[in-house]
Formats: sequence, structure tokens, C-alpha cells
Amino acid sequence: MTITEDAADLAPAKEVGRARRRKEDARLITGRTTWTDNTVLPGMLYLSFVRSPVAHAKITGIDVSAAQQAPGVVTVLTGRDLAEEQGSIPCAWPVTPEMVNPGHPSIAVEEVNHVGEAVAVIVARSRTAAADAVELVDVDYDPLPPVLDMEQAVAQDADLCHDHIESNTSYHFVFDAGEAGTGADTDAAFSDADVVVSRRFVQQRLIPAFMEPRSVVVSPQGDNYTMWSATQIPHVLRVMLAMITAIPEHKLRVVAPDVGGGFGGKLQVNPEEVLALLVARRLGKPVKWTETRSESLMSAHHGRDQIQYVDVAADRDGTVRGLKVRLLADMGAYLRLITPGVPALGAFMFPGIYKFPAYRFECDGVFTNKTPTDAYRGAGRPEATFAIERIMDELAVELGLDPLEVRRRNWIRADEFPFTTVAGLEYDSGDYEAATQRALELIGYEELREEQRRRRESDDPVQLGIGFSTFTEMCGLAPSRVLGSLSYGAGGWESASIRMLPTGKVEVVTGSTPHGQGHETAWSQLVADQLGVPFEDVEVLHGDTAVAPKGMDTYGSRSLVVGGTAVVKAAEKVVAKARKVAAHLLEASEDDLEFSGGKFTVRGTPGAELGIQEIALAVFAAHDYPEDVEPSIDADATFDPVNFSFPHGTHVCAMEVDTETGMVRIRKYACVDDVGTIVNPLIVEGQIHGGLAQGIAQALYEEAVYDADGNLTTGSFVDYLVPSAADLPHFETDNTVHVAPGNPIGAKGVGEAGTIASTPAVVNAALDAVRHLGVGDIRMPLTPERVWRAVHEGGDGGDRATAGTNAYGGAQTESTAGVSTPQSALGGDR
Repeated sequence: MTITEDAADLAPAKEVGRARRRKEDARLITGRTTWTDNTVLPGMLYLSFVRSPVAHAKITGIDVSAAQQAPGVVTVLTGRDLAEEQGSIPCAWPVTPEMVNPGHPSIAVEEVNHVGEAVAVIVARSRTAAADAVELVDVDYDPLPPVLDMEQAVAQDADLCHDHIESNTSYHFVFDAGEAGTGADTDAAFSDADVVVSRRFVQQRLIPAFMEPRSVVVSPQGDNYTMWSATQIPHVLRVMLAMITAIPEHKLRVVAPDVGGGFGGKLQVNPEEVLALLVARRLGKPVKWTETRSESLMSAHHGRDQIQYVDVAADRDGTVRGLKVRLLADMGAYLRLITPGVPALGAFMFPGIYKFPAYRFECDGVFTNKTPTDAYRGAGRPEATFAIERIMDELAVELGLDPLEVRRRNWIRADEFPFTTVAGLEYDSGDYEAATQRALELIGYEELREEQRRRRESDDPVQLGIGFSTFTEMCGLAPSRVLGSLSYGAGGWESASIRMLPTGKVEVVTGSTPHGQGHETAWSQLVADQLGVPFEDVEVLHGDTAVAPKGMDTYGSRSLVVGGTAVVKAAEKVVAKARKVAAHLLEASEDDLEFSGGKFTVRGTPGAELGIQEIALAVFAAHDYPEDVEPSIDADATFDPVNFSFPHGTHVCAMEVDTETGMVRIRKYACVDDVGTIVNPLIVEGQIHGGLAQGIAQALYEEAVYDADGNLTTGSFVDYLVPSAADLPHFETDNTVHVAPGNPIGAKGVGEAGTIASTPAVVNAALDAVRHLGVGDIRMPLTPERVWRAVHEGGDGGDRATAGTNAYGGAQTESTAGVSTPQSALGGDR
């Protein structure tokens, strides 16, 4: 790890900065834990869902009689049975006042709008009986034309995904920096530029593919209900369920026990959660539903799925003058919790780390007859980073410049922080040059360039490419006022409580709910340092709205930045309360007390000391404490930051491309990330590695594919390719540290960094390997077939094929002001 000067005073304390193994891992990896599906209640019934096999159709009839008579079946319910009570799945982010929301029933009543939509629910005495009865339900469908292609969906006279709304466009969102007063006029910037480069990029549809399937158990107790769910958002879920079902919020308890991954895929109010609650209420019995893996891939929400039209204007020396972005974003069939907000959030990150004077962003949210999309690790920011990092490479190619030099000429310098971007965000701290220099050292950049030159000269069938991604992201998704200005339906604060037990042990109650991040370890480290108690004496409680009644949960790399800060502030209050008691017991002035290492001492009075754990017992006994204080040093805190945090980094990928077979291999990967103060280096390293795996997976492996009838053809792990450790290279990682000024920890967030940065680095590397062969783009994922076709059948056969190439594989072109150079042949079909 590289520590920069402005972080030198943050030398690791006793716990913060220590690479502790996670205290929760022992139970998680040995299975000695409680997943939702492990929950078994007396008299529990089991649910299975009959799901639509067609993408778009009217339901003309449902015959449940055979299923109703099947052994073990208690009842079968259809959409008509539940129509009056099911309400609509909420969308919490109406990004424009005119946004069209067609409504989202938990179970279809008259029409199905994507394959996998529920049309009936089986309630049985065993899981197998419920599953068997699904096959006995006979549903008649009257097929309608499926809407599957976004560009066709927004054309005039297109078939409609929903016939009760006028078009397939949900919303049109615009951010114009010139109109907002954060930048210059975009049209003028483009008209005055020496060169304009235009590209069309495709962000393919992805599936979160979390390890633990979704699962829900509901237990009714009179008019009270307890729900156990494999969710990222128990607090949000509780509020939304109360709104949907009209069950009073104080009558609902939601528990997220140990949750096996989410990646945004469990940041959702699922139809199955609503239906389980409705069935339990109707029957007065506990019920359970756990999805199969095929159900998960087909009906849990998907991510990404954008078509990006990106234009960059620049001077001939590579200085950027303006950026235009137009998106088509696939909503799928319905708007789920934050579906429309994901691409809108990305709007503020398309300028990346670069000093664009002018910027305009437009996005159309488009309905299709596919599974709804929503948050997936990074949520809008990976899409934006991919576009800007790809277009910066394309600009370098057009101008015959080193892609790294083009970045250097345009990025924000270290002495310019804090810096207000053309999108209106204030970046807090960083040093892009330092991170880049270290990344180049790690990967051996000059040696790789020399090897690349030799391979090209010898016409080696295996070519070498080097790709960059110099990125930043907005993390600590929180500032409530900012979220309100973006029409988000909730705040972003976080809550924590600290309870000092009589024996000196500490209970930390956090509203931030983990699903693999290591909260129990990191929060224990923070509290151990703040209170001066042993790490082992701290217990972290979470995920249960009866235990932690206040919280906004976990997503958007907000846990440490917002939730951890709430914990620190609660600890500060504990110390402040304990100080009053200590002053009383030590017969000293509060001003004369010093607190360090868990003990209060009296300045100038050797031997006069009292530990905070001793004070906990003293206030429990309550025999002697100040008259003006209560006998407790417990404390609560709620933290709402005033700004996001902005981690950044430089990722460099060296890629080998076999031009004869289309096979690609990551030869070396190096990244240097600045995530602010590092509480636990081991956890940070794990987050980086996991993020890299998912970002590389998008570049090389994963894609959710639908056929012409709207069937998901990648509905199992046989076809939806999730890489294993054996498919990934060794990662060379390091960190620079520039503390975030917006929170006392100095943390910036790390959970999404690897995912956001790695995808464009990998794609840029592959293209760098074969640009001299005339290849202009290869659509993700970079399968051997697509790479081979790009090299042998496609390539960019326009000016670049005849103009000659520079040292970096780019064409020497003669662009004129305002001329857009379109992309032609691409690997893979569009």
C-alpha cells in the first residue's frame, strides 16, 4: 500500500488498518449459520409459482382443478383471487414528473409481460408437492407480439409492451450542463472542435447470479407478521410491504439473517415476498418459498442493458471540448424499486475524471417484454465508466496519440481538488497521476509495449494489447437532500446504536445490513479503537427490524462511509457520556480528563484512572453517579453526509489475442485503487478481487440472451457463463490513500470499484491487440467467435484500413471540425 503525504497522520491505530480475518467467516463457510431457507416453523406450508412460458400474452383461462386435487396441496391461488389485495410493486425513483409507470402486479391477472412472470401460486404441505402441482395447472394464453429490441421499440408504430400506455418509452431524462449552469453550451463546443468522434456501445444484459437463491418465510402471529428474507434491504422492505398490503408497519417485522450475496440483485421488493405475506395472512399459517436457480436467472431482476451513443469533441492535441451521451436503457417489462434511476444516476459519472467544459446527457427508459432490470453492482456507474473510458481510447486512435497521454492531458490534477465537475458534482480528493504511475510500475508497462512491438513486427498470430481504465465513482450513496433533488423516494442517512453492557462488553446495533461485506469485523475494529475495548468484546447486531429498528440498509458502497460513520459518532457519544460519570467518580473536572486506550486519566494526577468498561458496570449499579445525568452511557447516532465520496483508481490490463482462434487471455492485470482510509486491508483486497471478477466477467463471459420469441436462452449456468477462479488471472493490486473529507473515518467506499473499472480496461486491451488489423470494436462479451469474426470478417474497413497506424494501433486521420467519424464493422451482431 502506498500512503501519500496527506494521509501520513493516519498511521494505523490498534485496530483500524489491521488485516484481521473476518469474525463472521467461520460460521459462514462451515454452514453453521442461518440462511432463510434453513428456517423451519411448525405447520409451515410451501409455495411454488406457475410462471408464464410466453413473453407477451393475454390470459384467457386458468384451470387449477387438477392441481387443487393433487396430494399435499392446500390451495391454488391465481391473480384474480389476489387482485383486490396485491396492490402494485413500488417504484421509488420517479426520475421525471412525466415518467410513465404501467404498474407492476405481483401476480398477473389478465396479461403476462415477460417469460417467468407468476400466474398462479401453489400452496402445499411439502416443497415437492408444491413443485409437482405446478405441472398440473393449465393456462390458456392468447399470444401478443413481444417487444424485445429497444431501437425498434422506440420507432413509430412499434408494437406496445403495455397496451394501456401510449408508447414504450417510460421517461425522457435530460441533463444539460449549459442549462444547469455547470458547463458551457454543448452545441457550440462541438461546432468549434477540430475533431468529433462518435461511437455506439452496447452494455449487454447481465444477471446478478448471487450465490444464495432468494428465499422468504412468513409467520403470522395474530395480526402481527414476521418475515425472514434473503434481502439487502430489510428496513426498506418493511416500509414498502406496509404500503402495499396496508398491514400497519409496527405489525411487521422483517429479518435478513445471514445473506449469501446480493450484488444489487437483492435490493428489491420482490413479487414473491408480497405474495408470501398475502398467502400467510389469508391462511393464517407460516409459509416458505425458495427459488430454484432457473427461477432466479429468469425472474429475479437483471442489470445493465443499455445502448450508448457517445460523441466526444476535442482539439487536435487531444484536449477535450465537449461530451454528448444518449442512452436507450431497457427497463424490462415493469419498473421495480429503482429501475428508472439506475441510468439516471450514471448521468453524473459519464464525464469521469476529465475536465470537459461542456456536457449533455439524454436517456430514454424503454419498456420491453423481458425481465425487469434494476441495480447490479455499480448501478449506472459501470455503464458510464465503460462509455467514457472506451471513447477516450477511440479519441486517441483518431488522433494517433497514446491513450494514456490523452487521459493525462484531460484529467483533474491533484492540486485542483476539491473540483466541481461539468456534471455538478464536487470531487473531494485524489491523485490520478500517482495511482497511474504505480499501476504502470506494477504491470511493467514499458516492457509490455516493447513486447507488443516485437509481436507485431513478427506477425505473431498471438497479439498483445494493453488497456487502461482511469476511473472514479460516486459512493456513499446517501446525501438525503441530493437524493431528494433527484426525486428519489427516500433519504440516505444511516443509524447506529452502541450499548455498553454491565460486564464491559459492547453491543453495536447497525442499520446497515451486510450480505458478505464484513460489517461485523470492520464495525468491531472501529468501535474497539473508539472505545479502547478489545476487538473480541464487540458484538455487532444487524438485519432485524426488531433489533435494529432504524436503517437504510446496504447498497451503493455506502456501508462504511455512512453506516460506519454512524457507528463512530455513536461511540463518540458513549465516550462523552462516560466522561461525565468518570469526572464524578474521579472527583475531577471534565476538562482535566484525558481518554486514551479505553481509560480516563486525570491530567497531572498519576494513578487516577478509570476504564470505560468499569464505568459501564458503575452506571448499571447506579449507586454513585452525577445527579444531572441518567444511569446509562448507551448512545444512538444518525449520520447523513453532505456529499458523496469519490474513490478512484487506475486499472491496466495486458491481453493476449489469438488471431487464428479468437481466444483471449489476460496475461497480466494491475490496479491501484484509492478508497480513502482502509479499515481492514484484507476485506478491501477481497472486495477488489470480487469486483474484478464481475467486471471481467462482463467483458469476457456473461450475457443474458433472449430469442426472437422472448425466451431466455441463457437460463442456467450451462449457458450463462459465470467465471470461476480458474478462469481469472493473478491480480497485482495496491492502494494510494487520500482521505475523504466528508466523514471522520476518511473512507470512500470499495465494494464496486473493481467491477466499475475492469470492464473497459479489458475491452480496451483486446482492441489494442488487434486495431492494426482493422478492428474497430468487438461487442461484449468477447467470445472467441466474436473476436475471430471481428478479425477475419469485420474490422473497421473505412479510413483506418488505409490511413496507416501509429505506435498504438490507431489511424493517422485527417479529421476536420465537426466531422463525425462513424464506427463501421463490429465483431458480433448488433
